[in-house]
Amino acid sequence: MTDLACANAGYRRLFDSSGLSFGVGFPLTGERTGTPAIEEEVRLASHAEAVGFDGLWARDVPTYWPRFGDAGGAFDTWPLLSHVAAHTDDVALGTSSIVLPLRHPIHVAKSAATVDQLSAGRLVLGVASGDRDPEYPAFDVDPDNRDALVREHVDALRALWGEEYPTLEGSWGRMDGDLDVVPKPTSETLPLLPTGYARQSIEWIAEHGDGWLFYHLPDDTLQSHLDDWRGLAGDKPFVIAVRVALAEDPAAGPEHLHLGYRAGVEWFRQYFRRLEAFGLDHVIVGLEAENPQQAMTTFADEIIDEL
Repeated sequence: MTDLACANAGYRRLFDSSGLSFGVGFPLTGERTGTPAIEEEVRLASHAEAVGFDGLWARDVPTYWPRFGDAGGAFDTWPLLSHVAAHTDDVALGTSSIVLPLRHPIHVAKSAATVDQLSAGRLVLGVASGDRDPEYPAFDVDPDNRDALVREHVDALRALWGEEYPTLEGSWGRMDGDLDVVPKPTSETLPLLPTGYARQSIEWIAEHGDGWLFYHLPDDTLQSHLDDWRGLAGDKPFVIAVRVALAEDPAAGPEHLHLGYRAGVEWFRQYFRRLEAFGLDHVIVGLEAENPQQAMTTFADEIIDEL
């Protein structure tokens, strides 16, 4: 881990322990094509913290593209996490992930630092290049420039958080040292976890990120990615997101789903033990269930507590 990132309470909550930690991703109600009931989302967020999840992760999906089939939870990331912060105590609050090319870095810096201050330092930022093709013309962004925009915006964010009255220039604009962006985060910077490859090399991610957030991978591929990551990034954390549907039969074997599995708790227990042995640090669980509260409780009791 990086020393500056370790000053962040959310980062410590996710990665301080030597074992595998678990978070859960919004929308907690499972409503992906409309707007979920915010009261239920908040109630489930509080329940997830109470039963032992270490992180709550919100996505950044500016527009709804029916062809993609996923509105990402509908609510904008920053007010959602601010609201959740007011209804939770210690759980880490993560983004998975902010689409940097579609957001101005000054807005990202200010919004993220605000959430971090309101949550007493619990914000951890996954950042990405984005993957929904129609959004780029909607924001007048050239998708072929995504790689450069990610690098440029990461540099800008670090400066905006870490310096007073910075002198900066980029394709997004210019600051000449007579303006500052406040508030600053509770620590000198906010942890940044590039997501997927974010159109970057693994060497760049290892140097500029405080961890690496990836999607579900087959075991052999995950082990290979982890080995490469450790060789470049040392003990910086590696995170994956996994779709989980708990079968009624606890002994049921795995059925492949998109980016995850349907299986019984016994199989999942062994699966996550295996990933922990690989050296994985954190899993963002995408729970699919008719009764999300019961599924969270079962997952916590049968898997988190057992590990």
